[in-house]
Amino acid sequence: MTQVLVIVLALLIGVVAGLRALTPPAIVAWGALLGWLPVDGTWAQWVGHPVTVGVLTVLLVVELVTDQLPKTPSRTVPPQFIARLLTGAFAGAVVGAGTHHTILGIGAGMIGAVLGTLGGYQARSRLVAANGGRDLPVALTEDAIAVLGGLAVVALASTAF
Repeated sequence: MTQVLVIVLALLIGVVAGLRALTPPAIVAWGALLGWLPVDGTWAQWVGHPVTVGVLTVLLVVELVTDQLPKTPSRTVPPQFIARLLTGAFAGAVVGAGTHHTILGIGAGMIGAVLGTLGGYQARSRLVAANGGRDLPVALTEDAIAVLGGLAVVALASTAF
């Protein structure tokens, strides 16, 4: 049962990485700091250190701001796509670390990142087209979904482990 839970939660945090690459690392860091993710005594314990949480939170805020800029590249170009795969894998690994399912977390996080990247791209493109080309409201909604969705995943993990 624990393996299935890790797979589902890591997949979901990977989907969040597909929406916003730096959100999952910051969210799992906060989860580790607050004791929502059981990382004490694992390789991932450093993620919950206040300095790590601070740095990742700043990076998250920077990403949320830069995503609104017109010259920000598409999430589907190779560097952006690869970044999402890596951060999805990392966040999935942290989710799985406390239950000794790091490898499952990595795989599920990467699969979720692929789903979130491609699905998020399609959803955003279609919503922007449907509202007359106005990207900002769609982007801000996507930001909120990514942050709140990531928090929901970590909150679920806190009750499951």
